[in-house]
Amino acid sequence: MIIHGGNIYGFAEEIGIDEKKIIDFSASINPLGIPKIIRNEIGSYSRYLANYPDPDAKKLRHKIAGYYGIKPDTILCGNGSTELIYLIPRVLKPKKVLIPVPTFSEYERACKTSNGLRVTSYELKKANDFGLDPDKFISAMKRFSSDSKLKTQNSKLIFLCNPNNPTGRLLKRNDVLQIAGAAKKLKCYLVVDEAFIDFCPEDSVINEVKNNPYLIVLRSMTKFYALSGLRIGYGVFPEHLIPVIKEYKEPWTVNSLAQWTGLIAIGETGYRDKTIGLIKKEKQFLENNFKKIGIKFYPSDVNFYLLKIIPPNPPLTKGGRGDFKTNMIVQRLNKKGILVRDCSNFKGLDNTFIRVAVRSHRENTILLKELAEISKKIRKS
Repeated sequence: MIIHGGNIYGFAEEIGIDEKKIIDFSASINPLGIPKIIRNEIGSYSRYLANYPDPDAKKLRHKIAGYYGIKPDTILCGNGSTELIYLIPRVLKPKKVLIPVPTFSEYERACKTSNGLRVTSYELKKANDFGLDPDKFISAMKRFSSDSKLKTQNSKLIFLCNPNNPTGRLLKRNDVLQIAGAAKKLKCYLVVDEAFIDFCPEDSVINEVKNNPYLIVLRSMTKFYALSGLRIGYGVFPEHLIPVIKEYKEPWTVNSLAQWTGLIAIGETGYRDKTIGLIKKEKQFLENNFKKIGIKFYPSDVNFYLLKIIPPNPPLTKGGRGDFKTNMIVQRLNKKGILVRDCSNFKGLDNTFIRVAVRSHRENTILLKELAEISKKIRKS
């Protein structure tokens, strides 16, 4: 099992603390919580829970389609977008898969658990703040696709997370379209995972699937709308793929409550505007203080930061000055009931990286205070 953020249950048991007292910076969820209208009306929906959910999520698909101006028949809803991440390689059965790293670990796991698919990593450079250069990536796509044995239609698959997790970097819409155009020419399916695109919606390519038979776009409602516990996501697919994907998809994976909350959340403009305002304000607050403390943070277009935690004067240890472990900082934060994402198990990162979410001002202040204290202790050691 791959380690992810948000496991407050195991953390609470490990350190002996009530789950409600944990400040969870490890999962990048909207600090506003679920939209107020859902909180107010969720109890009234309980009388419908005795019924099976609609296996086709028809009302939700039509609401999504109307909001984005796309065909409802090109949309499939899932138990979070992760269900669809696993479904795609199982259906397409590609011979080779290309994945930029570091990125969301479930892409590679989904491919390797699906007939042991061959995965090629494209390394994003630290020196470039983990940004992806479209031209260089397209060159890598061409090399990846050059194998003469891979001429069948479904033989190649590429995953692209935009904005990327855990780096927080965004590819602009035109750059993604450039990559998607190259994928079309190479007859290579491109899956663009837009789980965090709600924080920069103008760069979504969800409306372009109809123009590209090799483009698949995945979306999640768990991050922006804080619906993680209900697991709701969806994908927009080329029409010719829908029938075969439905053949493989398990029934009733999206429960009734998840479908209902999705219907309400889509188009909640007041909640959206308030979220964008809060995140923008708190990101500025965090960045100013990261600089004061002396913490390296990478540019982020979303509601989390990748931090490189290296003390100014790393203490001498058994392994020498380079043996400093981010684990030391993680453990010290854990003792205070603060959970952050240790990124050492991300391919392309090491034990000097952590990821932290943007939370409420009070919680962000607590995190910064603890990081400053830890930094002082490290300097003195």
